[in-house]
Amino acid sequence: MQVLNIHSCKLEVSADKVGALLDSLSSSDDPLWPWHLWPQMKFDRPLSVGARGGHGPIRYTVAKYEPGKLVKFCFTGPRGFDGYHGYEVIEIGKVTTELRQTLKMNTHGPALFSWPFLFCPLHDALIEDSLTKAQLSLGFSSDIHKWSLWVRCLRWILSRGKSSSQSFSSGKEVPSQL
Repeated sequence: MQVLNIHSCKLEVSADKVGALLDSLSSSDDPLWPWHLWPQMKFDRPLSVGARGGHGPIRYTVAKYEPGKLVKFCFTGPRGFDGYHGYEVIEIGKVTTELRQTLKMNTHGPALFSWPFLFCPLHDALIEDSLTKAQLSLGFSSDIHKWSLWVRCLRWILSRGKSSSQSFSSGKEVPSQL
């Protein structure tokens, strides 16, 4: 099955400010990845081409990295995910920038079932939380895209009843139990 999954938001801020969020991915105080709600993005070294890691059961290698502009991750797991995902900073004007997350892959084997029923709903919720975190990190207000009942159920099952609720605060955040 071919999958093309795109999420984006337009921000009334310069591309260099959005690019700084991108460059912070997997850092200890990452203002883009919603690590307080979802498994933390971790690599075997700082964000750079060839870095290996992922988040939760999703494994990937940094295939392309242009600081402040884009990062592309090629999947190495789970089995049946053949493709990539990544973020891109697109300058629309001097003070308008699009932050886009794209996932493009072909699924086969067990992923023919695990992608649509498990991973896709969780991915969509995680990326919407990431875009919300980006907006809040840049000082904008943001509508939180509430998790669906299915996402809340999956999180509860996968965390054995210990999943955190969806919240964004300015206080000290605690890493996710999921």
